[in-house]
Amino acid sequence: MSGLDLLAGRERALRALELTVKRKLEGFLHGDITGLRSGPGSEPNEARPYQAGQDDVRRMDWNVTARSLEPHVRAPLAERELETWALLDASASMDFGTALSEKRDLAIAIVGAVGLLADRPGNRLGVRVAIGNDIGRLPAAAGSVQLRRSLRSLLSLPRATPGEFPRTDLGRAITRLNREHPRPGLRVVVSDFHDDGWADPLRRLSARHEVIAVEVLDPRELELPEVGLLTLVDPETGRRREVQTGNRKLRRRYADAMTAHRTQTTQAIRAAGAAHLVLRTDTDWVRDVAAFATARRRSSIRRHPTGRTGIR
Repeated sequence: MSGLDLLAGRERALRALELTVKRKLEGFLHGDITGLRSGPGSEPNEARPYQAGQDDVRRMDWNVTARSLEPHVRAPLAERELETWALLDASASMDFGTALSEKRDLAIAIVGAVGLLADRPGNRLGVRVAIGNDIGRLPAAAGSVQLRRSLRSLLSLPRATPGEFPRTDLGRAITRLNREHPRPGLRVVVSDFHDDGWADPLRRLSARHEVIAVEVLDPRELELPEVGLLTLVDPETGRRREVQTGNRKLRRRYADAMTAHRTQTTQAIRAAGAAHLVLRTDTDWVRDVAAFATARRRSSIRRHPTGRTGIR
């Protein structure tokens, strides 16, 4: 295939991605909001009477309370501008897919969806790409033109052959994301979360930012097919191992191990204080993103009844 054919294919994929996301998420791309973060902002606003069980006592306005002899809080004003950074795991394990797409393609689509959902005046989206020991950077910028450039760059990323790069350290990538982009905002980590060592960095990231952890799965990772002798390849190291999938006990142990791993991942993400979005390569991911955004918006309204501040 020639270079022009490759370029044309990427442009077609980019247009298809943009049209799909815009059409199915159209209801979420319009309307008034006070911010994309699910909590209140940081800038002080006018004082109002304290509401027990709803207001943070740390925002108590003692001067107004002393003058009025009634507890008052200084309500924060939600930020109108939002800086969003997405961390994309581009390790070799993401170049796998047995259903509608590869995990990497789905991860890139999610970055595009985040860019569209966060597209408001003054908002900016930047992308960090983790592969091996390298963490690439697509600068934060606003607007649909810049989003298309970012997606075009992500679609052009080279595919890693097994053992070509060192094992990607997701925890190290999250730590760098937190250190190099300290301004509070929205952080989206897109990965299959197959490695270890990311839980504590994710918790530290959540202490400063609103964090969404997007776990990307393929159904073939969850259980072994019964196809006789099967050669398995570690995409990170290139190690090979032959297994007899006709062994029912082996298939059951594998499925149980994957279930335990997914449970640990879910618990670690929740313990870190991050929102957890699970997407699969064999389902309608746009529908899942829309349902996730709706749930977060409703949850935000319940927590902050005086104003809508949730992600759309």
